[in-house]
Amino acid sequence: MATVKQPTTPRFWRDPALPFVEARDVLDGRQLCYARHSHECFSIGAITAGRSSYLNEKARERIAAGSVVLMNPGDVHACNPLEGQPWSYRMFYVEVAWLSELQQQLGFSRNQPLRAFAAILSHDPLLYRGLNRLYELLSDSGADTLHKHCALLEFFSELQRRLEPAPASRRADNPRIRLAAEFIRDHCTEALKLEDICAAAGLSPSYLIRSFRHGYGMTPHAYLLNRRIQYAQARLRRGGEIAEVALAAGFADQAHFQRTFKQLLAATPGQYRRPA
Repeated sequence: MATVKQPTTPRFWRDPALPFVEARDVLDGRQLCYARHSHECFSIGAITAGRSSYLNEKARERIAAGSVVLMNPGDVHACNPLEGQPWSYRMFYVEVAWLSELQQQLGFSRNQPLRAFAAILSHDPLLYRGLNRLYELLSDSGADTLHKHCALLEFFSELQRRLEPAPASRRADNPRIRLAAEFIRDHCTEALKLEDICAAAGLSPSYLIRSFRHGYGMTPHAYLLNRRIQYAQARLRRGGEIAEVALAAGFADQAHFQRTFKQLLAATPGQYRRPA
């Protein structure tokens, strides 16, 4: 009996009526490898089959079907196949503003923008089933927006109740390194030089490189590329043409943009631009 080959092309879901959430489904992740990266949004996903490796900040785990992975905004992470073994997964990306507002409605403190989660991994069967049901509903073209919106509120409200919050300060905060990161964020589409970043933060190049990696889990250059890709994602979601987005995001040419996009998101700009 012939083996049915699963498609390797990732499927993205977006709905203009629910702009605060995006979802991704991968049926065969063996050929999809990620470089270390981070998101501005909150990310949560379910491993639906097989096994893979999971890096989140300094923690490394081997995860399998039934696992739920969580990435707070800014967490440097990557999930990759194990020795060619098949695996599949679903991911959700939720805007910080929407999730923060939900937390405040549930009675959490208004003194912090987002109550981050302590857990980076859960095996809670309720959360796992809930994520899969949520994806099936969101991707159902016959379901109405009100139903989907209510389901999103119900799931993420339950998530707050079932998982512990992270400590108030999850990383050592170096004000000058934070200035460097803010400068990169504000000027990510420009042709930045190391001297520009050092001048903005008042740091020597050697101290900046060493301390930036310690604080943000990547070099200033990797952080810059990560920010450019996030900028490009926003433009692509609005229907921007790939060549124009590449130049607007600060890439010298479309080929470099394509390579970097695929390294960080395990998908091409074209695949991302055209959700299923």
